[in-house]
Amino acid sequence: MPVLALPPDAPSLADAVAQAVRDGVAAGELVPGTTYSVYQLAELLGVSRSPAREGLLRLAEAGLIEIRRNRGFRVLPPSAHDIEEIIGIRLALEPPAARHAAERGTDEQLAAVRAALEAMAAAAGRDDDASFWPADRTLHDLLLRTAGRPRTAAIVERLRTTTALLGPPTTASGRTLRDIHAEHEPVVSAVLGRDGAAAEAAMRAHLEATRDLLMGNLRQDRATSGAQAGP
Repeated sequence: MPVLALPPDAPSLADAVAQAVRDGVAAGELVPGTTYSVYQLAELLGVSRSPAREGLLRLAEAGLIEIRRNRGFRVLPPSAHDIEEIIGIRLALEPPAARHAAERGTDEQLAAVRAALEAMAAAAGRDDDASFWPADRTLHDLLLRTAGRPRTAAIVERLRTTTALLGPPTTASGRTLRDIHAEHEPVVSAVLGRDGAAAEAAMRAHLEATRDLLMGNLRQDRATSGAQAGP
């Protein structure tokens, strides 16, 4: 088995297993097309088989691995198409929801949206990844729920989790936390100003920028891996 390690700050053992495998793929320790044993993976990471299977199921749902019954799991190379499809779904859901949030949100809901953006700003100012990303997810979730779309909020949360498993974050390309916060500012400003058209346009611009950077990162990852593999 390859050299893998559990990340120390994962919220659960299943999350830790999923990230350890993702890291192994990114580092070239786990090779696409090769079948690996679930039991050996659990032993290597020092976890029981249950969280190992749960973590692998999450990766299978994300399209990063294929679980082969009674044989183990096989790594599948992620594609830019995966990212494009996921962000395409979000583009169909979140910009119109931002418009509805601007037009229909209560004062209390808009105050919560403002507070979430302020939490992002504070975390960005400290370069605090651990606080920034939960605040980012909270803001997107609040906008969807303010629009009266809780089912959409649940769908988007799953899509974001899948995206995180497929490739490196956009900060890997030099995009800073302050840059990401700045992209959210016009969205929130428009929502607070009850300008639905501007809120929709700003959310669309943010998601399109995210898509382009994620796809660029994935292509760069694959190019680097190919160069390291050699002829």
